[in-house]
Amino acid sequence: MTNKEAALVLADGTVFEGEAIGVAVPDGISTGEVVFNTVMTGYQEVMTDPSYAGQIITFTYPHIGNYGVNDVDYESRRAFCRGIIVRDPARRTSNHRATGDLSDFLEAQGLAGIGGLDTRRLTRHIRDLGAMPGAFGTADEAALLAAAKAEPGTDGIDLVATVTCDEPYTVDSDGPRRIVAMDFGIKTSILNQLRELGSVEVVPAQTTADEILAREPDGVFLSNGPGDPEPLTHIRDTIGSLLGEVPIFGICLGHQLLSATLGADTYKLPFGHHGGNHPVQRLRDGLVEITSQNHNYAVSEDSLVDAELTHINLNDGTVQGIRSTTAPAFSVQYHPEAGPGPHDSRYLFADFEQLMEDFHATS
Repeated sequence: MTNKEAALVLADGTVFEGEAIGVAVPDGISTGEVVFNTVMTGYQEVMTDPSYAGQIITFTYPHIGNYGVNDVDYESRRAFCRGIIVRDPARRTSNHRATGDLSDFLEAQGLAGIGGLDTRRLTRHIRDLGAMPGAFGTADEAALLAAAKAEPGTDGIDLVATVTCDEPYTVDSDGPRRIVAMDFGIKTSILNQLRELGSVEVVPAQTTADEILAREPDGVFLSNGPGDPEPLTHIRDTIGSLLGEVPIFGICLGHQLLSATLGADTYKLPFGHHGGNHPVQRLRDGLVEITSQNHNYAVSEDSLVDAELTHINLNDGTVQGIRSTTAPAFSVQYHPEAGPGPHDSRYLFADFEQLMEDFHATS
C-alpha cells in the first residue's frame, strides 16, 4: 500500500481527505455510488458480492484487513464494486486461514481504495443526506468533483447485465432436487445452501421462461443482484411466465423482482441497508431474526398485489418478505445464507424444499 495523498469528493461537493491504497487507476479517479456497510467481519465476502456493482463501499468498522484474505471466501469470480473506503487498513495480517493481505487482494482485483479517511463523518453524512455519487483518487479536487457530478449512480441502470454469467453451469449435488437458479449476481454462499437440496443449474439473467421450464426443474431460484429493479422488465416478464408453473424462491433483488411481477412497486431507500445485524420479524409467529442485508431498493407495502406480507424490518418497518397468494412463490429481502453472518434465517431454504415437495405431490 502507498501513502500517496488522496481525496474523496461527493457529488454535493463535500471533501474527505485520506491516502491512496490498492491499484493506481488511470487519471487517478474512481467513481461510483458511495454507500456504507456496518459489518465487523466478512470484508472479503462484502467486496466480492456482485450486489455492489456500481458502488464504492465504505466500511464503518475502522480496522479492515487484520485477518487477511484467502482463496475460499470469495462470493463470486471477482470483485464488482468500484472501490473501498476504510479508516485504518491493516498493515499486518494474522490468521491461520490467510493466503494474502488486503493489499494483495486489491492489487489482484484491480481495485483502488482510500484509507485513513474519517469514515464516521462520511457515514453520518450519507445517513443524513442519502447515498450519492462520489469520486476518489489522487487527482485534484476539481477533477474529482467533476467526475462525481458526472457519475450516474445506480438509478435506472441495468447492472445485472454486468455481473450475470455468460453461459449456464451446474453445481452438482447428491440431493434429490433439480433447481434452476437465475443469476442476477448470485453469491457462492447461496449456491452452497441450494446444493444441499439438489443439483443447481445456474443460468444467465436473460434466459427465457421456456428455456428454464425445458430443464424440468423442481424449483426456480431468483438470486440477489445489484442496482435498480425498475429497468429489468425482461426479467419480470420471465418470472411472470414461470409463476404457477414451478415453485419460486427469491432473495434480495430476486425478492424485489418477484414482488414487482406480482404488481408491487419498488422505491429507493435513502442510504440502503448494508450490514449484518438487522432485526427482522417473522409475522406468522412473531419470531425476530438477526439478518444480513445489502440493498438500496425496497418493496412498497401499500402496493402489494396478489401477495401477503411475511416479514418486516424492525428498524424502519420496510418489507422484508412476501408470499404469493396466487402461486407457489415466496421471497425475502435479506440474506439467509449470510456467509459469514447470522444463521437465524437458514430455515428459508427448508421452506423452499417443502414448497417444492408440496407442489410436486399435488401436480
